[in-house]
Amino acid sequence: MKIKLLLLALFATTACNPKNKENHEMDHMEHQMESESHEIHEAKPAEVPKSPRTSAMAMTGGNHIHIDYSAPSVRGRQIFGGLVAYNEVWVTGAHKATNIKFDKDVIINGETIKAGQYGLFTIPGKEEWTIILNQDWDMHLADDYNASNDLIRINVKPEKLNETVEALTFEVKEKDAKTTTVAISWDKTKVSFEAVNAE
Repeated sequence: MKIKLLLLALFATTACNPKNKENHEMDHMEHQMESESHEIHEAKPAEVPKSPRTSAMAMTGGNHIHIDYSAPSVRGRQIFGGLVAYNEVWVTGAHKATNIKFDKDVIINGETIKAGQYGLFTIPGKEEWTIILNQDWDMHLADDYNASNDLIRINVKPEKLNETVEALTFEVKEKDAKTTTVAISWDKTKVSFEAVNAE
């Protein structure tokens, strides 16, 4: 009987020993950390798009001008006359066509363009570029481009840059109280045009 009681007391002491509880909790924590570490290791990092969608905008005399485009990078490639063919319609970006939106009517190269959203296409050339605003703005690449829907075509001279612009960049800047300058830069080439508030 004494031996039985002694064994029971010994078992109770061992079971209630705080150290045993601590060891059990530590084991559980370590197992949980290993599990979480394994999950983190297994999860793949989100892939950064090579041509992220971005935008450029400015407010001129109460007219908000907004451009939405995909920005591909040079990544050591020949851009104009290579990746982007000369004398062919280009979406002026990647994937989905670039679009420009005017909150108010503007005058571009003497032509009035009503407030609205338009496709912004270009035809790059060695000596001259053509900038196009087209009624169709929601398309993939230039697959559905239709010249009969052009609102305006502007011929501009490209500017040679001294330093490479790695990612295609649109800039929309207020020139004065009524005039906005829109510039497109990529690699070592820059072209621009101006939009004047019609009001």
